[in-house]
Amino acid sequence: MGVFCNKDSRPKSRDLEREVMSMAQTGNNLNQENICGCCRTKNTPRSEKELRQLQNRLNRMIGQLNGISRMLDENRYCGDILTQVAAVESALQNFGYLVLAEHMETCVAEEIRNGNDQIMEEVIELVKKLK
Repeated sequence: MGVFCNKDSRPKSRDLEREVMSMAQTGNNLNQENICGCCRTKNTPRSEKELRQLQNRLNRMIGQLNGISRMLDENRYCGDILTQVAAVESALQNFGYLVLAEHMETCVAEEIRNGNDQIMEEVIELVKKLK
């Protein structure tokens, strides 16, 4: 049983998670037939420049997290660690906003042009998750 949806009935993330777990237990592979194109694929590919910028931001955050780990190992002052935690949280928040903006400018705009007004429900849920 695959996860199928149309523009009127999108799977909830828990439904998708259950399906993935079920497929892993049965040895089935998750492929494009199991996830509909309207929910999980990107119609507009990222440019090399955009991808490189996002990867660079992500790599900087990974470096910051590794730095926090070293600070713990060195038993550094709690205030210094918390300052770094706040920096990573801010960087991650900004990263999420960049991805959301790109999503809205490409995928969401395309879905609206195609007459899918329900895409706004997804956008609202994504914005709630990022706040």
